Amino acid sequence: MDEISWREDGRDQRVRWRSESGAPPPRRVTIADDQTRADDAYRLACEGTALLWRGDFQNARQLLNAMARRIDRPPTTRRRKRKAEPSQVQAFHLYRQARAQRARTLAMLLIPFGPGHVIPLRRAPDVQDACTQVYGPDDQPYVTSLRELLGLIGAHEWRDKGVPVPALGNDRIHPHYGVFSPVRGEYVDLVAEAPLPPTTRAFDIGTGTGVLAAVLARRGMERVVATDHDPRALACAQENVNRLDVAKQVEVVQADLFPEGRAGLIVCNPPWLPAKPSSPLEHAVYDPGGRMLHGFLDGLAAHLEPDGEGWLILSDLAELLGLRTRDDLLALIESSGLHVAGRLDTKPTHPRAADPDDPLHAARAAETTTLWRLRQAQAGP
Repeated sequence: MDEISWREDGRDQRVRWRSESGAPPPRRVTIADDQTRADDAYRLACEGTALLWRGDFQNARQLLNAMARRIDRPPTTRRRKRKAEPSQVQAFHLYRQARAQRARTLAMLLIPFGPGHVIPLRRAPDVQDACTQVYGPDDQPYVTSLRELLGLIGAHEWRDKGVPVPALGNDRIHPHYGVFSPVRGEYVDLVAEAPLPPTTRAFDIGTGTGVLAAVLARRGMERVVATDHDPRALACAQENVNRLDVAKQVEVVQADLFPEGRAGLIVCNPPWLPAKPSSPLEHAVYDPGGRMLHGFLDGLAAHLEPDGEGWLILSDLAELLGLRTRDDLLALIESSGLHVAGRLDTKPTHPRAADPDDPLHAARAAETTTLWRLRQAQAGP
């Protein structure tokens, strides 16, 4: 069990440290309150000193916002020899480095908790339900970062209200903390529109919230096996298929990729970028080395029925950023004993694609999401 320690009122203090992202407890901790200036807090955080908050909770939120503004402030323009613009892959790595540094700096503002997930600060909100959903019951004090706490609160609100999914007739999917929300609906729409192969049995690999399994069930699939290896995703998917009244058709199973047996349709929407995730939520977007993509393609032919199809839903953002080539993808498909029977393309409509200030704007604006219809090579087109 990790602990955080500091000195306060002439005494050494020690308490449990919580971090869902797996961040280690900060080595240096100082006390901060309503008198702490934003410039001082920002400087200390950049130097690696965490600030344990003892003031008004709402003032802590204001301080966090002030620190974020200092991080996001454009650099001062100086007269210097102009450097060449970075390549797309360099821009991506610089972007990831900057985002990681931003997250580390903002995580240095800490909030104390008493037993029962109670925050012992003035004007603190009631976060017991939000924390219990993620951490479980707790009767001991601990410390976590304010940034993580705000993430828990936001996730609790998403889980409570749900996300409308037009492909489900505007029924809602209720994502859990750490499970990717289907806010980018283009990949869901592709699964809702693609022509179904002649089968009644499907697998949904890496189901997450269960949204694609639910769409397939609503389209008439009599049997859908939805797999995931993350306990939170499994609980989330099960809750959603129950809410949507498709539990008789959808079985949620813990598995690393494929369940036992074969199916006439196997669907997978793997993480799109072969890079290291830095938080639980990023596992749905970043996958080191493209492990899930490779695993899905390598095992697909062995789990397809003779005339079945595998649907790979994949953005080409990795190709546009120079992290993977189209030739690499096609060679991987061929080496896995598969061929492309068809494809459906769509353009994402998320806000970043239209934001010229986004460091990756050029790639995001050109991005296409594709549903690749794959069959066993010997089955013919």
